[in-house]
Amino acid sequence: MWLGGRWWLPFLVQGCFNLRSLSFARIWGGRRGPMEETLSTGAEAASEVRAPAQQNGDAGGDAKAERPPVCPKPAGQEVELAPRDREQATGNEELATAAAPSPGKRKKLRGTTRERVVPPPKKRRAGVSFGDEHFAETSYYFEGGLRKVQPYYFDFRTYCKGRWVGHSLLHVFSTEFRAQPLAYYEAAVRAGRLHLNEEPVQDLNIVLKDNDFLRNTVHRHEPPVTAEPIRLLAENEDVVVVDKPSSIPVHPCGRFRHNTVIFILGKEHQLKELHPLHRLDRLTSGVLMFAKTASVSERIHEQVRDRQLEKEYICRVEGEFPAEEVTCKEPILVVSYKVGVCRVDTRGKPCETVFQRLSYNGHSSVVRCRPLTGRTHQIRVHLQFLGHPILNDPIYNSVAWGPSRGRGGHIPKTDEELLRDLVAEHQAKQSLDVLDLCESDLSPGLKNSTVSSSELGKDCLEDLAASTQKMDGVVETASQDLNTMALAPGNAAETDVINQEIDPLCAECRLVRQDPLPQDLVMFLHALRYKGPGFEYFSPMPTWAQDDWQED
Repeated sequence: MWLGGRWWLPFLVQGCFNLRSLSFARIWGGRRGPMEETLSTGAEAASEVRAPAQQNGDAGGDAKAERPPVCPKPAGQEVELAPRDREQATGNEELATAAAPSPGKRKKLRGTTRERVVPPPKKRRAGVSFGDEHFAETSYYFEGGLRKVQPYYFDFRTYCKGRWVGHSLLHVFSTEFRAQPLAYYEAAVRAGRLHLNEEPVQDLNIVLKDNDFLRNTVHRHEPPVTAEPIRLLAENEDVVVVDKPSSIPVHPCGRFRHNTVIFILGKEHQLKELHPLHRLDRLTSGVLMFAKTASVSERIHEQVRDRQLEKEYICRVEGEFPAEEVTCKEPILVVSYKVGVCRVDTRGKPCETVFQRLSYNGHSSVVRCRPLTGRTHQIRVHLQFLGHPILNDPIYNSVAWGPSRGRGGHIPKTDEELLRDLVAEHQAKQSLDVLDLCESDLSPGLKNSTVSSSELGKDCLEDLAASTQKMDGVVETASQDLNTMALAPGNAAETDVINQEIDPLCAECRLVRQDPLPQDLVMFLHALRYKGPGFEYFSPMPTWAQDDWQED
């Protein structure tokens, strides 16, 4: 009779619901157990550098076809506090969406009578959801052939990561955010810059709970980019096609936000909610396509997956490239997603590029490139392997690769040594932005170069020593000032956040950086043509690709 009465039915339904919830939690990137955790620990993350946000390659030739473009999220949802959590962000936000209580409910802390309000996460929209409120955060100014961004205040937001649960904010900052001294976070608390569930943090010893929401207000500086305008090549009801100048990232990444194609098009051309159809390296110029709707984006991505698109690039390389057509099929391996470096290796992914020399001026050659696959930095890596790297490629034509500069895949050092040497070279030149890094991203392991003095040269070594000494001085001065603020909370609490030019808590404000020359922001690789079913777009041939062009 009990079975006939179906007394068990409510429990069965509840059990199915719980199992379904568990299933969705795992699908959307919920907190995993020790056996499922595939990311490195917080301590390991602190010894690494952050992942370059625009590890995107040169579209078909240097694009990551295995990773289709992911549209950036709006300001209220897009950013994490930890650099190494970028790939977890979407999953954690979706999980929070399912788990968060409704706006009218409150979540009680266990073992205490105090209630902590957990706000519901904002719903994500498809596409690139940047609007006027984001574009109004700051403004541009132009100086010395460069587009610059006025420093501004910005909120980094995140939900509590699974590994943070049960730990204090002090522990999280000391293990995962060591780019700033603890004195900075203490001063930030007194200045009201840190919020937990939209309430000001009063004590860094507060223990984090699952689904807690953190907001950290920082003073943000962006590197300059070329002042060359973004030219519209075509626009219709489906797509926008532009000629992207070198040095400008496609979308917000790393230290770049307003100095990106997405923001410049929104602020200066009123083109908003665009979906990137492919990507170009920050230093690569040329044809760049955006869809205006999600349906058009999906249709063209389907064409990409079916290999229906033809892509053609132009570049200028070292030496006399062979006159006959050359096909390179060497597999490419990613050495580091964090630094953004690849090389030829038998363990890499298969790829193919067809090259044809167009001209030779006695020193360098103009070469047409047709990538038949889409791997990270494919064109650049294949040209390096062939012994004809791009003339001014700051990564693959570097002395850090050894005397042969990677020709034939010969690299007389380990991957770790290669990464350290690349970082040391660009740190000496104050050009870490090429690697999408800044000084605060560097761990001690990446600062110890293995490049010999003869390879780097006396001037480079002197620049490296001066750069390191300058940065150490800035950090030491900032730490002393922050300790003073920590002892005088009134000073920090009364900080005038209306004046965005200079911030008393910002170490970057104390550092005077040398501006790059506009010509240093150009790499001789250009996306010349994109063709697909029913469309074909060209961009003008760059000056450096002309037959009569000569090096300075």
